[in-house]
Amino acid sequence: MTEAILVVEDEISLQETLAYNLKKQGYTVHTASTGGQALKFARELKPDLILLDIMLPEMDGFEVCRTLRQEMNTPILMLTARDDEIDRVVGLEVGADDYLTKPFSMRELLARVKAMLRRVRLIREDAEAHTAALESPAGGIMQFGNLEVNSTRREVLFNGKPLPLKPKEYELLHYLAIHRGQVLTRETILEKVWGWDFIGDSRTVDVHIRWLREKIEKDAATPERIVTVRGAGYRFEG
Repeated sequence: MTEAILVVEDEISLQETLAYNLKKQGYTVHTASTGGQALKFARELKPDLILLDIMLPEMDGFEVCRTLRQEMNTPILMLTARDDEIDRVVGLEVGADDYLTKPFSMRELLARVKAMLRRVRLIREDAEAHTAALESPAGGIMQFGNLEVNSTRREVLFNGKPLPLKPKEYELLHYLAIHRGQVLTRETILEKVWGWDFIGDSRTVDVHIRWLREKIEKDAATPERIVTVRGAGYRFEG
């Protein structure tokens, strides 16, 4: 599903430039020119991200941000021509997630947008995975033929017998299991299983995938449970 961005900017030439470049990146873009429109469209459209100028007609960006933050947790990137520290502080205090001072490069803005939306996706995936784990049958037991993953006991059974796994092997298998059928990139797996502060690279994922395959596949050389998706990552088939 295409992510939607609401651009709130009263300078029409900049508004059009932002919309054009964001659309080129594949985003769905909506625009607003006043504080009132910003509130109306944000409530109606429920975008994934809001780019919010501070100097707006009717209601400034600070007030718009303060109001929206009471109603929704949509990430907000504030834009302003003013570089005063107090403006940055106030922007963050009223609920903005990030702050960009004009003039800015389009490359930097697109990088900020990408990073913010990526964090939103990861948070959403975590919430969905947590819900899936809670709703799995028999109190957290996920059954895949002769493979059973018990999140309550933090235990894995293979052919009815406990399967000895290292902590990270279990966490990796559990993460794959609750995302069954989804293609997961190495980077996503690394961040979700090892954490943001892990010092290493995606080869760590490949090594642990190989170890898991040796323990749960009929033939590790031709895996059927943990499938490699060329150019993308891995998919757990169960």
